[in-house]
Amino acid sequence: MAKKHFDIFIIGGGINGCGIARDAAGRGYDVCLAEMDDLASGTSSWSSKLIHGGLRYLEYYEFRLVREALIERENLLQIAPHIIRPMRFILPYHKGLRPKWLLRLGLFLYDYIGGRKNLPPTSRLDLTQGVYGKPLKSHFETGFEYSDCWVDDSRLVVLNARDAAAKGADILTRHKVEKAVRHEKGWKISVKNLATGQVEIITAASVVNAAGPWVDHVMEQVFDVAEPKNIRLVRGSHIVVKQQFDHKKSYILQNTDGRIIFAIPYEEKLTLIGTTDVDHKDPLIKPEISKEETDYLLEMANAYFEKKISEDDIVWTFSGVRPLYDDGASKAQEATRDYVIKNMGDNEAPLLTIFGGKITTYRKLAETVMDDLQQIWDKKRKAWTKDIALPGGEFNFTEVELKVNICLTQRPFLKRNHVNRLIRQYGLNTFIILKDVQEVADLGQHFGADLFQVEVDYLIKNEWAKSAEDILYRRTKLGLRVKDGQEKLEAYIQDQLSL
Repeated sequence: MAKKHFDIFIIGGGINGCGIARDAAGRGYDVCLAEMDDLASGTSSWSSKLIHGGLRYLEYYEFRLVREALIERENLLQIAPHIIRPMRFILPYHKGLRPKWLLRLGLFLYDYIGGRKNLPPTSRLDLTQGVYGKPLKSHFETGFEYSDCWVDDSRLVVLNARDAAAKGADILTRHKVEKAVRHEKGWKISVKNLATGQVEIITAASVVNAAGPWVDHVMEQVFDVAEPKNIRLVRGSHIVVKQQFDHKKSYILQNTDGRIIFAIPYEEKLTLIGTTDVDHKDPLIKPEISKEETDYLLEMANAYFEKKISEDDIVWTFSGVRPLYDDGASKAQEATRDYVIKNMGDNEAPLLTIFGGKITTYRKLAETVMDDLQQIWDKKRKAWTKDIALPGGEFNFTEVELKVNICLTQRPFLKRNHVNRLIRQYGLNTFIILKDVQEVADLGQHFGADLFQVEVDYLIKNEWAKSAEDILYRRTKLGLRVKDGQEKLEAYIQDQLSL
């Protein structure tokens, strides 16, 4: 890192931090982002993988949030068509829970308050006919079908970081911010390289605390704020089970406690079921699914699906902590998903701190942060991220299959599933990864599933990958398919990093 002074220093390499870095760098500011682990290693990689308005938030009168999220759903589909795709959700009508008129009203609002343009509207379903009712128990006779989107959450984070770096931002992974103190008109920040132990001193005109679940911890440890209590930590857990239905649509299932869960097609022949809402006391405690959460998800799914799911069907679980703004809600499920931005410094040394937020609204949050900073600085540099594609996404979301076919025409020796995965993760940058591949042997060393050396080399060089976990669970979702090759992959990565 050559530069030592920045306009904006960002703490946290999740979706909010990387989104802010991209927006700020694109407006011409000198930006540095420090993440103590890998990009998207916290909340941003453990989501339900949805870009959605939040249908159930309408019940809590969060109309502004839902409208903003629905507008962003359309925007993000346009700028990231490779990692975001439309998905239809089936909502079975459950007698004794929300009445049909309420479901119709909610779905009508969901269709129209966000200016839906590219996604099909809600329709009514006869669940006694066709493949979509077949996995469900026979007493679910009618339902509704509506639109939202699926997202590769951790890739969304990395692509924002990549674009920020391409526009001049310094992205520092495995760097921990140890202390920040007022310095002239700004901040003096001590940053420790966790790989080498070296501490660097950086100065910045402003700081953005986007540390997610650790935001209060950062305020206390880095900025010496006594016992800050701004966020409510809510754990969301998921189970991944053997495939429950043989189609590409998802289910949204209501429970008697007022909550909902999703059942979503996941990777190859798996189903993702989640999420829970449980208070999590300490951000330093790694979130893990509890027996109670596992039982809750199994019980709820089994209330709907004909084929009974047991613990033996679970192939993987994951949990994440949502750093929600503490609005005093009595239940975790009722705490607002909206974001709050506070300047906890002053106008001479801004310290903008981010509380809450959803992955769907990250771009708008970043835009708001930058507008707030520019108002403090009395500068007017245009917002720009709404219409500019993320790296590799410079095509229409309807053209994914076309890009797959072009790649296969150029390299007919590759398998369609392999190419489809590459296009879905890297978009047009797939052609950069494969530029020297003229035969199967050019893919290089094989690490399992369809992961080869050319892709690993690209991730090390371009996407800050420094471990097998970085690649298998964040840059790709191959961790469930690459078993025996993980040690070989780790050894290869460390060899490359040592060169």
